[in-house]
Amino acid sequence: MLLPNMGGIIQYRGREISGEQIDFIRRLIACNPHASRRTLSVKLCEMWDWRQANGQLRDMVCRGLMLQLHRAGFLTLPPKKHSPPNPLAKRRSKPPRVEIDQRPIRCSVKELERLEIRQVRHSELEGLYNSLIEYHHYLGYTHAVGEQLKFLIFSGHRPIACFTFSSAPRHLGPRDRFIGWDKDQRRANIHLIAYNSRFLILPWVRVPQLASHLLGRIARHISGAWQQLYHHPIYLLETFVDTERFKGISYQAANWIYLGLTTGRGKEDHTHKPNRSLKAIWCYPLSAEFRRHLHEGA
Repeated sequence: MLLPNMGGIIQYRGREISGEQIDFIRRLIACNPHASRRTLSVKLCEMWDWRQANGQLRDMVCRGLMLQLHRAGFLTLPPKKHSPPNPLAKRRSKPPRVEIDQRPIRCSVKELERLEIRQVRHSELEGLYNSLIEYHHYLGYTHAVGEQLKFLIFSGHRPIACFTFSSAPRHLGPRDRFIGWDKDQRRANIHLIAYNSRFLILPWVRVPQLASHLLGRIARHISGAWQQLYHHPIYLLETFVDTERFKGISYQAANWIYLGLTTGRGKEDHTHKPNRSLKAIWCYPLSAEFRRHLHEGA
């Protein structure tokens, strides 16, 4: 629910919406009486120059804002002209299982066949990736939102590990203090951080020090891959480690930096009381100048 603060400002997805801006949206609707909701949201994005980091219009976010304002009674949108299929229905279904060779791999890192990192999002291998995460990672598969990359690590022709990196959480106290940025710098540059939301070494792969070795490899690879798809680099990696399950030894061995613990409340908390396990926050700067990059352009 949208509620204005003491200054009459509404916060939505990191953007402040003033009363004057709401009046502007009302005038836009009045001046385009036959326009669809989608057409109005595109026009508003263009007028406000509201864009993603890759230059694409933030049309879906803008449409969500207008719908929330409509539901809260701040404005009246035109009736829906049609209801497109809900993409979330497909996302909620489990990925189909893909069977692969599960013969044990037991050796040293040096004895592995040649390692190859493949970015598989929007490729024919994405189904295999989704299956491996769903059936072998303790958290299972969920569809990440925002910018995201999926990586399969191959040893020879066999997949041995998976990584997901996605958009970073907007608010994370220990990380924000480590960076030393203010809210405007965070809003401008949060897209320059990637969140390692999944890391899986397949259970039949038993190779000492493999986890830290792969963390080192992916750290050298990811910014270029992100630049290729989203047209901007990454300067900092971060992840959460469930302290009830793991100690984070592999991240420590790969020279990641421990920043502290989460509050255990989650981003949708309204009670200010812990409701889930505490997570250790680890980060890895990809540049010696990462703070300067993350402070720029606010």
